[in-house]
This record gives sequence, structure tokens and C-alpha cells, in this order.
Amino acid sequence: MTPSISKILVTLTAVFLLAACNPQEAKPTDPMTSEAVVSLLDELFMEELKESPEYMTYLGMRERYDEWDDRSDAARDKQLEMTKRHLAIVKAIDQSNLNDAAKLNIAMFIEQSEQQIEADKWRYHSYPINQMRGVHSMIPSFLINQHLIADSAEAQAYIGRIAHSTGVIDQLLEQLKVREEKGIVPPKFVFPLVLKAIDNIISGAPFSEGDDSTILADFSQKVRAINLSADETDKLIADARAALQNNLAPSYQKLRSYLTELEAGADDKDGVWKFPEGEAFYNFALKRTTTTDLTANEIHDIGLAEVARIQNEMRQIMQKVGFAGDLKAFFDFTRNDAQFYYPETAEGKQAYIDEATALINTMKGRLDELFITKPKADLLVKAVEPFREASAGQAFYQSPAPDGSRPGTYFANLYRMSDMAKYQMESLAYHEGIPGHHMQISIAQELENMPKFRLFGGYTVFSEGWGLYSELVPKEIGMYSDPYADFGRLSGELYRACRLVVDTGIHAKRWSREKALAYMADNVPHSEGYNVRQIERYIVMPSQATAYKIGMLKILELRATATEALGDKFDIRQFHDVVLRDGSVSLSILENNVKKWIVETQAH
Repeated sequence: MTPSISKILVTLTAVFLLAACNPQEAKPTDPMTSEAVVSLLDELFMEELKESPEYMTYLGMRERYDEWDDRSDAARDKQLEMTKRHLAIVKAIDQSNLNDAAKLNIAMFIEQSEQQIEADKWRYHSYPINQMRGVHSMIPSFLINQHLIADSAEAQAYIGRIAHSTGVIDQLLEQLKVREEKGIVPPKFVFPLVLKAIDNIISGAPFSEGDDSTILADFSQKVRAINLSADETDKLIADARAALQNNLAPSYQKLRSYLTELEAGADDKDGVWKFPEGEAFYNFALKRTTTTDLTANEIHDIGLAEVARIQNEMRQIMQKVGFAGDLKAFFDFTRNDAQFYYPETAEGKQAYIDEATALINTMKGRLDELFITKPKADLLVKAVEPFREASAGQAFYQSPAPDGSRPGTYFANLYRMSDMAKYQMESLAYHEGIPGHHMQISIAQELENMPKFRLFGGYTVFSEGWGLYSELVPKEIGMYSDPYADFGRLSGELYRACRLVVDTGIHAKRWSREKALAYMADNVPHSEGYNVRQIERYIVMPSQATAYKIGMLKILELRATATEALGDKFDIRQFHDVVLRDGSVSLSILENNVKKWIVETQAH
């Protein structure tokens, strides 16, 4: 029976007071039930959430709706102390009466909190503004995509956020200047891309002649849609124009001026080895991303071995289809021959969607061979909408609404049909849809008694590792009958293997951007433009790209261990259930879960 909220709050308050007095001795007065643990963890999550008006907006809450997050060092210090306090509370829980699910929740909370505390040493080891992401682009993106307007008050809050952007930019400048003093400055190639993005944000009305700027166009459209009087609508739009002109524009100009000065002293060193204690920081970044203790050299060597293995499998496909040239010539052939692409027409785009839908539907019919638990939510295939297709990725997944009101969606970006080869359709559909992200995310959402910190969080190494593993599994039940489709699967896996090589090459082995690009050009079938964007991503987001292959390899390793240990008792469906039934977890917890299942299965 779930305890009353009042009882939970009394217990929680007592624990808070104990933790404040002496975190090392913080202990609840009585053993907690498993249900109470979830409630406690949710209370801690909500306390943290209340410090982030932006995250509240992401979750559909309208509190502090005219505010931005505090990005100052003082706020960071406050967050660190809260994390330490929460960690002490959770560590003090008496686990003697708890079920396995509650113990797992506690283990994951402790793991994540300890990592957050460890990460604080490296609070300045990042580029808070770069070509991939940053506060400068977050402001318009957040207002457009997250700040909804249902009435006049919410419109006023939108205007408030425009006006308060001055404080956000001022805090950003403070953070940039601290990093400049420490020698943590992006390489030169980043600056023209960022400056162009800033210019795009402050172009158009009211900043200059022409069409409305992106923010003003969004605000005007939202306000006109809520059926206010003409006078009130006009006044709100006029107030938004004034806030853009008087607050946002000067702040962005100040940011632009500073970045222009910073660019003059920037260098062409691309790796984080140039940071203070750069080697130690990168090792931490790899540990955080992969949730393993693999070193940069070990990951680099894994990448080289995987590249060689995958390319050998590609050569076997060349023999199957009767291609006479070398691998690089085969790459050129598959990249450029018209037979591998739908036409750049409305009919061609619809044909792609139809075929992708057929692939998903076929895979739906085979799920019983691979899974016991299947998601209740349906999956749709759609083209990326025209308003964002020019900047969106090749393909991505949108999770279903937790209440079942919206299905999961696999989005295929058909902006350029020449970027969407037919031979990659199967692997993309399996990765983003079924049995990939749709299976993993939908099943996680449908789990009961999941604390909020897990429901809204997760591990890239798990989710992307599962996505890449899901490209392989269908081959094992007879999919990819077309050898070119199997080549498409391998080309995706090859790129993830090359990421291990170039990410560690750039950040640990001091490779230049040019050396990394040359490696990609020699080893993958992708275009030069695609390779440039990817390498530049790895430079400003160290270690992130290593998650995909490391996660996949761990799942395969655990499957091999289970297969060997269980022999005839091994059931692929049960194995997949074990992998997915606890949602997104670190690889160490995943390994523990699988090993426990092996022991239990052997006992039966």
C-alpha cells in the first residue's frame, strides 16, 4: 500500500534535517517501503526541477514562465550543494525492506549524483557557445518550440523572457571570459559559424527592414491564434518588438563584439588536450559517456579493429554484387549512382515514406520472434516538416505521449533525396523505429513505478547502443535480403566505428581537423560535406560520439556471455526483455542485470 503523501513529507523533512546536520550520518528513522522510495526520489527531483524554469517549461509546467535558468557560478554552487544533500539522503535509506526495483532506483540515483559531483571539477571544460548548440541559439529555439501561448498572461511571459535575455547573455559573457582566462577557447573554425547564426537571429523586423525576424514571426503567429481583441493583440506585438529592439538586440550585439575579439586570438588546435589537465578531463568525459573505464587508447584500438572487420564484410558484398573495383570505388558507386535514390519529386518522397512504412510493418509482424514485451504505443513514419528539414538530421525518433494520445513517430528527412539512399532505408527504419528507439523508449515509458529522474533522463550509451544493435538483429532473422541494404547497414555501423577512431584521435592523440577528415574520406562512403559537419561536431562535443558503438558492443558481449552460459536455455526474447525492462541504464547496471538473469535461469 502506498503511504500517504503527508507521511512521506514528514519522513522526508526529518531526513533533510538530519542531512543538513551531518550528511554522513543521515538516516531515516524507520525502514522505507519500496513505494515510499519512489515518492521520495520524486520529491527530490521536484526540488531540483523548481530551480530550472526552463526545464519546467519543457515538462509543460507554466510556473516561473517569464524566467530563464540562472547560469551563474553561484547557482552552480547551489546546485552542487543540493546534489550532495540529496545524495546523503538517498545513501542513508535502509534498504532491508525494499524490492529489487527500489534498490535499482537507489543505485542509479547514487551513481548519477556521484558523477554530477565529480563533474563539477570540470565545470569550465566546455564551449558554452559553438556551432552545434549554445545559449545564443537556445534562446530563439526555446521561445519558438517550448514557450506556448494560451492567453494574454502567457504572451506577457514570452515578452518577459525576451526582455530578460539580457541577463542570460550577460551570464554567458561572464562564463566565456572565465574560460578565456583559462585558455579554453574554441578553435577558429567555430567562430564564423556562430557569428553567422547570431546574424540570422537578429535579422529582419524589428532589427532591420524586411520580413519579421524568426522570434517576432513566432510570437505574432501565437498571439493571433488566441483570439484576443485587435487592440490587445497589436499592443502585445508592439511590446514584443520593443523588447527585441531594446533588450535582445543590444545583448546579441555585445556578444557578437566579444566573440569577434575572441576569434582574433583563437587557434587551430582542435582537441581538448589543449585544456588545463586536458588528458584527465577527456578520460572523465569518456567515462561519463560510455559508463565504462575504457581508456582513450583502448577505444581507439577498438575502433580500428571494428573498421577493419566491417570493411572486410563490405568486400564480401562487393563480390556478391559482382563489383570489380576496390572498396573506395564501390563507395563512389553507391554514393553517386542514380539507381540508389528516389527522384527529387513529391512522388519520390512519397515512395520513400511508403517503403519505409512497409519495412516497419513487416518488422512489426516479426516481433514475436525477438520480444516478449512489446510497446502498446503505435509507430508512424513521417517526412520531416518543411519548416525544419533544412537543418534537421537525417532521421530521428519522437517518443509517444505517455497518455497514449500521440503515437511514436519515425521522421525521415527528405530535404535532399540524394542524402537518403535506398540501401540505408532498412537500417534507418530499424534504428529509429522497430526494434530500435520505439521499442526501447515506448517500453520504458510504459513501465510502472518509474521515478521521474529516470523517466526524464537516461544514458546515451544505452539508447544509442540499443539503436545500433537494433540495426543488426533483423539480419539475424533473415531481413536485409538485398545485399545493397546489408551494405547500408554496414555503412552505418562503419561510421560509428570510425567515430571511435577520430574522436579519440582528435582529443587524445592530437589529430588535426584535417587529419580526421582525411581518415573519414579514406574509410567511409559518406560525402565530404557530411564528414565535415560530423568532425566539427566531435571537436566541440568531446566523447559524445563514442557512445553508439561502445553501447552496441556491450550488448553483443553480454548476449555472447549469456549464450555460452545458458546453451539450450538461452532465449533471445528473454534476453531482450532483460535489456529493456529497466529502461535506460548504465552499462555496469545492464551487465549486473544480465548476469543475475543468467544465474536465475541456470537455477531453474
